[in-house]
Amino acid sequence: MNLHIRQSTLADLPQLMQMADNSRKIMRATGNMHQWTNGYPSEEVFRNDIQHGNSYLIENSDRTAAATFACIPSPEPTYAKIYKGQWLNDSLPYYIIHRIATMPQQKGIFKAILEYCWTRTTNLRIDTHRDNAIMRHLLQKHGFKYCGIIHLENGDERLAYQKIMEK
Repeated sequence: MNLHIRQSTLADLPQLMQMADNSRKIMRATGNMHQWTNGYPSEEVFRNDIQHGNSYLIENSDRTAAATFACIPSPEPTYAKIYKGQWLNDSLPYYIIHRIATMPQQKGIFKAILEYCWTRTTNLRIDTHRDNAIMRHLLQKHGFKYCGIIHLENGDERLAYQKIMEK
């Protein structure tokens, strides 16, 4: 599979929203009923990611949209306090992966995201909902270490993971 990654533009917003809707359906079908609720991620969230240069679109070889994600440089305010654990390293700069969403039937997306993000940093953090079995499996498969619990701005709990690549 030949995937191409580029920065998202405002013109991509309809596709980003479609991918978010599809990903919500996958979450619900796999028992994750409490993540990405109440219209999250909204068009405003995607627009903010785009305007800050943190939103990416993954395209198939025919240039059709396959997935989206945000790759954001630290610091992440909700990562300042971690409970029932600790970060692998709390002094190095890091990037955060957020808002992974796909079109139906896409494969190899998480691997492509990681390969792209490793070109920016050797230190990645990510969080997910306890009920997101798909993401938890992918994180374990790709060598991320569970570090503890963080809380989002609204107080919701998320499981926090980190991976540091050796230079």
